[in-house]
Amino acid sequence: MIRSMTGYGNCRKVIDGREIYVEIRSVNHRYLELSCRVPKEMNFLEEKIKAEVKQQIFRGKADIYVSVGADENEQAVVSVNHALASGYIAALREIAEKYHLPDDISAMSLSRYNDIFKLTKPPADEEKLWSSVKNVLDEAIGKFIDMRIAEGEKLHKDITDRCTRILELVTEIEQQAPQIVTEYRKKLTTKINEMLCDATVDEQRIITEVAIFADRIAVDEETVRLKSHFEQFAKILESDGSVGRKTDFILQEMNRETNTIGSKIQDIQISHTVVEIKSELEKIREQIQNVE
Repeated sequence: MIRSMTGYGNCRKVIDGREIYVEIRSVNHRYLELSCRVPKEMNFLEEKIKAEVKQQIFRGKADIYVSVGADENEQAVVSVNHALASGYIAALREIAEKYHLPDDISAMSLSRYNDIFKLTKPPADEEKLWSSVKNVLDEAIGKFIDMRIAEGEKLHKDITDRCTRILELVTEIEQQAPQIVTEYRKKLTTKINEMLCDATVDEQRIITEVAIFADRIAVDEETVRLKSHFEQFAKILESDGSVGRKTDFILQEMNRETNTIGSKIQDIQISHTVVEIKSELEKIREQIQNVE
């Protein structure tokens, strides 16, 4: 079953004391393009995430956002740069003395100077962290794909309905074409009779002219190929994996056959039918642009 290239999925979990959030969204794109945002200190996750996503998504421009909270159980050590703190104290006392200000320096007043303090955390266990992120990522991907499948079912129904309508129109052309030859023979016979009045009409000449005309407007090969394309098109729509580019190529062939039919038969009614077929093919092409 086909899948849409438009999708969205997210998941939030707390694992081993960390809150992890993953969000995936995608739009149409000719190929697969992934953009991944992870916390700066966890850049090692980016390639792992992209590799995981590539196993399940084949086309579309996807943005992946990953947020990893602090480990509640993690022991952090805060150290003080005493040399820098002494420098700040000396400078503040100098200001207080020069401008006759109260010398009210306190530990709290020094805490505003972030460069005095250094926060040291133990190195993250990359494999353990990746295992936790992957757990959340896989669930987000599952929701993302479910949405793509749901959208794909709607696309499939619309495309299938339009294909059915086009095949009906092709059948109409096949039924109308012989009538055009019959009408041509009647008009040709009438015209010759009017020109020759009571003279004998050369029946063999009429047969030859009609045969030439019938051969010129014959579209049997085109309609057979067109139906064959639709059979192949339907099979591709039911297949697994990425089908968008395959169906787009077949649509080009369908348009080519339809244009040939329109150029061969110069009949108003069939011309209208050809225009309707081309209109339906264009609508299918627009839908296919959103198929993975």
